[in-house]
Amino acid sequence: MYLFFVMGAILLASTASRLALGVPINWALEMSQFLLSAYYLLGGAYALQIDQHVRMDLFYGRLAARKRAVTDAITILFVIFYLCVLFGGAVSSTNYAIVYHQKNYTAWGPPLWPIKSVMTAGIFLMLLQLISTFIKDVAIARGKPIA
Repeated sequence: MYLFFVMGAILLASTASRLALGVPINWALEMSQFLLSAYYLLGGAYALQIDQHVRMDLFYGRLAARKRAVTDAITILFVIFYLCVLFGGAVSSTNYAIVYHQKNYTAWGPPLWPIKSVMTAGIFLMLLQLISTFIKDVAIARGKPIA
């Protein structure tokens, strides 16, 4: 949550610098994008952990707890598959950024390995949380919930 405040401060400083001094801060937009990427990838696992992801409740809310658990378990399998593929690509991309000292092609030109590492960690944490949620949903579907 605090990353939003940091991002807001960076954007505010950039705007103030550009309007008041006529000097734009060339790294502000890019840093805000990096912070937002870290925010939603690291926050995704936390939102899963506290069960705060948005769901379409049209039919889901009417289902019994066991049927909701079955529905969640089936859909989580698709998300786990997607995140496994995404994680493989993230590890490869992060490794490339580290080995070849990859930099972004902008005026600022920051190294990309820090944000790619954070993104890889966020995907991994979300994958771990989904596996945990899947195990809990299967237990609920079997009628033996895990506390």
